[in-house]
Order: sequence, then structure tokens, then C-alpha cells
Amino acid sequence: MLKAIHHVAIICSDYARSKVFYSQLLQLEIICETYREERDSYKLDLKLPDNSQIELFSFNGAPQRPSYPEAQGLRHLAFAVDDITATVHYLQTNGVDVEPIRIDELTNKAFTFFNDPDGLPLELYQI
Repeated sequence: MLKAIHHVAIICSDYARSKVFYSQLLQLEIICETYREERDSYKLDLKLPDNSQIELFSFNGAPQRPSYPEAQGLRHLAFAVDDITATVHYLQTNGVDVEPIRIDELTNKAFTFFNDPDGLPLELYQI
């Protein structure tokens, strides 16, 4: 029935800043960028190497995401990486605060968290 996650949609507060973060810093490929005049809104389609996608939206006046303490709903977005230490080093070198690497007690895999420009929790998970 379900085969994969096709895309995740994110609403950002500062479109230009988030576009740079996801397309340049995280190096996701831009598929398409659309300005929707009737909504005064942008939609940016980004592709990961496995062909899954992130849709980045700008909506004027969108409320902030409740996060701490954690609210019900989507908890975080996790990205698979081959070398978590190298990825963390790259992010930190580019000014991103990253939590210490931990080991998942159930899988023995390394993982850590960092935030996008709006504080959305993003996870790195070593495969």
C-alpha cells in the first residue's frame, strides 16, 4: 500500500533565509520555485538524493510552531547520513548549533539534533 514518504511540507517565517538553509547549507536540489501572487506566497520544491522531497512554503502571518515543551503532532524530521561526525562538523563549521552525538539504545545507531532557521527540530541519523 504505502511505498515511501514522498514529501514533507514546511512553513517558514523567513523564506529567503530558509531557502538558503535548505538549498545551500543542506545542499538539497531545487526542483521548482513558484511564486503564488494571489497568496503572496512562495513554494520551493527541494529534492533529496533518494528522490524524497521537502516543500518549503511562505505564508504571511503563519503562527509559530509550538515546540518546547513538545506539542502533539510531528515531532521532528530525520535525515539519514553515512558519516554523522563529518556532517556535524560541516554544520558546526557553517555556524549551526548541533547537540552532542548520542547512541540510540534500541538500535545502537548514532544520532543528533539541530534546528532549522525557525527552530524546527531536525535529526541526523547515521545509517
